[in-house]
Amino acid sequence: MSWAPRAGLPIVESTTPPVFTLTGPVTRPRVTGLVDDVRALLEATGAAVVVCDVAGIGPPGLTAVDLLARLQLAARRAGGHLRLRAPDPALRALLDLVGLRFEVEGEAEEGEPALGVEVEVEPGEAAV
Repeated sequence: MSWAPRAGLPIVESTTPPVFTLTGPVTRPRVTGLVDDVRALLEATGAAVVVCDVAGIGPPGLTAVDLLARLQLAARRAGGHLRLRAPDPALRALLDLVGLRFEVEGEAEEGEPALGVEVEVEPGEAAV
């Protein structure tokens, strides 16, 4: 049997996830439209992840938390999930306080060392 070689690595996904930028202030009437926008973005691109840039969301409050929870729910219903980009520390603290966990762009996944961190080895052992 023979086959033509493929270009690139077959396991690596070469596409970057779509970015959805939120700007403030977040108000209740805008929530429904933004949820529909995220759902449409996932369906149109077929992506599994939408990166949600929250740098311009403004001061965090419960309306912002409600919006992010609804966006995550809409993304999951469309077969994907939401990843936050550039969240304010106050927003992250508020999300933790209410028990919402989001993947944050640039963070190491659970169980993996952060980039640039060297693992200490015992003397005489080979470094991995």
